[in-house]
Amino acid sequence: MSDEFKVDLTQLGYFGRVLKRSISDLESARKALSSVSAEQIGTARLDEACETFQERWKYGTGELKELIGAVDEGVDKTALSYKELEDNLSKALKKMHDTAAANAGER
Repeated sequence: MSDEFKVDLTQLGYFGRVLKRSISDLESARKALSSVSAEQIGTARLDEACETFQERWKYGTGELKELIGAVDEGVDKTALSYKELEDNLSKALKKMHDTAAANAGER
């Protein structure tokens, strides 16, 4: 059964860092475009379309930030749970080994 399901804690941590960086990248891109004034873009229709896009992007980025934050929190909690499980299992197996060794020595 252990061959069917494995969790790589290093990869899980990497995934969490990628999620956090994606939020930062989205916000940086949006902020870079927000410094461009409407007069620099072109026609009034294009200016209006760009402003509308900027507003939607700001809203969408906020929504993504919330969702990614929730996923990232879940990833962190999952990684911690697996780490605790791994530690507890290791301790239990060591205790079993020590008990078996002690019992073998009594014979």
